[in-house]
Amino acid sequence: MEKVVIKNEKLSEKYIKFKHKTGLTVLLYPMEGYSTSTAIFATKYGSIDRTFKKSTSSSFITVPDGIAHYLEHKLFENEDGVDTFELFSKTGASVNAYTSFDRTAYYFSCTDNFCESLKILLNYVQNPYFTDETVQKEQGIIGQEIKMYEDDPDWRVFFNCLENMYHNVAVNVNIAGTIESIAEINKEVLYECYNTFYNMNNMVLVIAGPFDIDSAIDIIQSEIKDSDPVEIERKVDYEPDSVVNSIVEISLPVSQPQFCIGYKLNALSGLDMLKAEMIYQLICELLVGESSELYKDLYDSGLVAGGNMDYEVFCGEGYFSLIFSGESSDPKKVLSKLNCEIENKIKTGFGNSEFDLVKNALYGYCMNCFNSPNRVAREALDSFIFKYGIYDKISILGELNLKDINDSLKLININHSTLSIVNPLED
Repeated sequence: MEKVVIKNEKLSEKYIKFKHKTGLTVLLYPMEGYSTSTAIFATKYGSIDRTFKKSTSSSFITVPDGIAHYLEHKLFENEDGVDTFELFSKTGASVNAYTSFDRTAYYFSCTDNFCESLKILLNYVQNPYFTDETVQKEQGIIGQEIKMYEDDPDWRVFFNCLENMYHNVAVNVNIAGTIESIAEINKEVLYECYNTFYNMNNMVLVIAGPFDIDSAIDIIQSEIKDSDPVEIERKVDYEPDSVVNSIVEISLPVSQPQFCIGYKLNALSGLDMLKAEMIYQLICELLVGESSELYKDLYDSGLVAGGNMDYEVFCGEGYFSLIFSGESSDPKKVLSKLNCEIENKIKTGFGNSEFDLVKNALYGYCMNCFNSPNRVAREALDSFIFKYGIYDKISILGELNLKDINDSLKLININHSTLSIVNPLED
């Protein structure tokens, strides 16, 4: 086991990275002077990983949608019937888990009893226990969760946007799956997916905070089980530049229309994706942030509630898009104004003063992330999933210039966009 110490002179900080003999990647970020430690045990397995092939198999298999999320639920159960949350409550740790499009993560935060909590985390994630009865019971629980999302306007307006942007990439499918797809899940397919994606070569353990490094390494050495390496080949579907539909509207009980506007861009990976993510965060802020001309227009006209549009650079393996959202009495007019602003700025470009303002703000935000063990742990997890270094974000951001911004702005095609609207129910 060779430990590599990675330092950053600007932050005067460092972290330790090593590969466990099982293939598990371990990232240890000591943070003296803080009260809370955070640990994340995660696998590079999310809802988009539905067609795959192991190195020991001759052909690809496709599994029902929602299995990654299903596994997240089931791993909190064990053969002894002991409640995992109850075990953590005895150590005083706060525990949870989540499944996204590209990962499943199990984590806890604590101020005391770190070693005991770490042992519990490593133990329950490595010991799956599925029976026909418990799997069938979970279908009803997750089915209710799916129905809850269908009635949530925030989720529906966002997900309808994704469904109408992407033809083939599985971000167009609910992370939890559908009522029909989870009905196909049984213990055999759960074990198949667990044994494929929960192998240590596909997993990472991240720890950040004032924990004792030697004690953490001792626990890792004793608690991580030996396992055979498994290589995974994921099927990547071709995704055209075009969107599925330019507009989609539904009605739910909301007080005024909610909207999501999505602009589809070419997918990237690794450091290229990270650089593009930083660039387009700046572009979004320049377009609709509080110092922008469009914000003033929307605020003065009252077209968008509070004048404020939220934005997100939504990216991962196989997808990259810009999403703007908010509430408006006329979402179609908001889209028209945003399109006009994009086309105008493509012609004129942004200026140095406004660029410097938003770049400095984002740089300060990224630097501030290193003042929180929880945020450091999540940044470290991102770095594993997308194959870059923890400090690469601030390095790239420091080197960005106005030409990078104006050149990338020209890649936004307003014809490759979609508008998702949730309208109020009619009386």
